Amino acid sequence: MTETFHRPDGVTVVIPCRDEAVALPDVLAAIPAGFHTLVVDNGSTDATAEIARLRGAEVVSETRPGYGAAVQAGIAAARTDLVAVLDGDGSMDPAELAPLVELVRAGADLAVGRRRPVRGGVWPWHARLGNLVIARRLRRRYGLPVHDIGPMRVARRSALLSLGPLHNRSGYPLELLIGAAGSGWRVVERDIAYRPRAGGVSKVSGSWLGTLHATRDFLGVLR
Repeated sequence: MTETFHRPDGVTVVIPCRDEAVALPDVLAAIPAGFHTLVVDNGSTDATAEIARLRGAEVVSETRPGYGAAVQAGIAAARTDLVAVLDGDGSMDPAELAPLVELVRAGADLAVGRRRPVRGGVWPWHARLGNLVIARRLRRRYGLPVHDIGPMRVARRSALLSLGPLHNRSGYPLELLIGAAGSGWRVVERDIAYRPRAGGVSKVSGSWLGTLHATRDFLGVLR
């Protein structure tokens, strides 16, 4: 992993985590060969950081709470040309990063995964409905060919940094897509499997309160 980290043409997989000790071992084991893994510990109270280190991942700490803060800390710490972002809860297969990487290498500026639930009940209806509404607005208002706000994504590190600081909480993926549209990026979407999380409860879709906070962040970005 260290060798790949120093390759400018390599890929760093940024995994923002808070209390994902249960799911993380299997997630790390499935990262494609040759990709460097960087776990951003965002205030975990379990053994997330220790487990990541024991399994060969680089670990950085981000004390500011929020998904966006963790992702941006990981991008800043990466030292490769391409940066991929993946949730650490086991709901997505890390092997599906490789086709997204190839889309960027083939000319896309941003490749995002469109979640396709593997069975009913994986994606709570209230969270899925909110995602559909937001994605529809992105297509109509910004001309983006997306149907998901893209929790799995790949882009060039330099391009991500060029957008400047983005939303520190749940609004990050949305603000990233809006920034991509404003910068004239070529955005492509590819279906990915969406599975039950390996453990714990989602910070966003796992409760009405989490979904409410995320919706507040989304509306703040869309103003």
